[in-house]
Amino acid sequence: MNSVSILEHLVAFDTVSSKTNLPMLDWIEEYLSSHGVTAYRVPDESGIKASLYAQIGPPEKSGYVLSGHTDVVPVTGQDWSSDPFKLETREGKVFARGTCDMKGFLACMLAAVPDMVAANLDTPLVLAFSYDEEVGCTGVRPMLAQMKNWSVRPKGCFVGEPTSMSVVVGHKQKLSKRVLLKGLTGHSSLAPQAVNALEYAARMVTTISDIGRRLAEQGPRDELYDVPHTTAHVGRMVSGTQLNIVPGDAEFDFEFRAVAGDDPYQLFGEVEQVAASLLLEMQSVHADASIEFLPYSEIAGLDTAIDSEIAELAKRLARKNSHAKVAFSTEAGLFDEIAGVPTVVVGPGSIEQAHKADEYIALDQLESCDRFIAALVQHCSS
Repeated sequence: MNSVSILEHLVAFDTVSSKTNLPMLDWIEEYLSSHGVTAYRVPDESGIKASLYAQIGPPEKSGYVLSGHTDVVPVTGQDWSSDPFKLETREGKVFARGTCDMKGFLACMLAAVPDMVAANLDTPLVLAFSYDEEVGCTGVRPMLAQMKNWSVRPKGCFVGEPTSMSVVVGHKQKLSKRVLLKGLTGHSSLAPQAVNALEYAARMVTTISDIGRRLAEQGPRDELYDVPHTTAHVGRMVSGTQLNIVPGDAEFDFEFRAVAGDDPYQLFGEVEQVAASLLLEMQSVHADASIEFLPYSEIAGLDTAIDSEIAELAKRLARKNSHAKVAFSTEAGLFDEIAGVPTVVVGPGSIEQAHKADEYIALDQLESCDRFIAALVQHCSS
């Protein structure tokens, strides 16, 4: 089976993050077993999802990891011109949910398994499949906790998120929070006697926006990023029922995406200080008023040295002389942070095609990824 035929099987599994990925893992495990490769699962607490990994080559040696996530984003509300869970080929592209992000890379990994087995590898390769990347990079963590305790830890990792096969050595650290505000409702004609939770939420949002503008004008910069500074963003707010009712509750989500010179936890501390001051105002009218911060997601940044062994190897395998950094988050930083495995991001397809209706990956991108992995197999055989 080649990468396209395997991709046809993978996209047929509806692995939206809210659903199980076990049927897809069953298929992968059976495929690996048919080539004499044993896979190991790392289940989640519910038992309805799992990560999976398999090693090909001598277990007593340190090798390289090829890693990708099995989950995809929903198709609800998107206007697809074809069945999102059935591969369709048009004009040198294959369309379906997950083709680009990132089952295309998984298909290339699996298509290379027969060559990996036949190569009698001197340096082992580990194939890793995670879950729940799209909802905060949570599913890879238990697998990495195990990897950290392996007697022989991998020397490097390639995470195959869509980079058009460019070698990415860095991405921003992300910290996201949900904020719940409880005030006191009332008739709008008596607004001063109530506590308008929406108004106080708006004042917090203004603070976050002010921090973002300050960082854009005065903060650390890294010109390798398309947005070269730390960003602050508010993405959702819910409050109120109608104009003549003072909203007693409000809720909003915000995030910081930080370059290496900024600490998102310190920036969050600034928001907490403003919230504490606002809460005193709220409680002067209504003692039970509250502002609560809930965890939303935390994703480690990636900052791999450009002269590191893994970065130089990736560029050689990809036939690239350049490297880049990206604003979107991946699991790559966690490989380094949790398991101590130096990591780069390199994979087929463009992030511009991800998460959209009619998601696709170009066939020549899959071919480039096939060549990259074939070169890695040759490197590990020499």
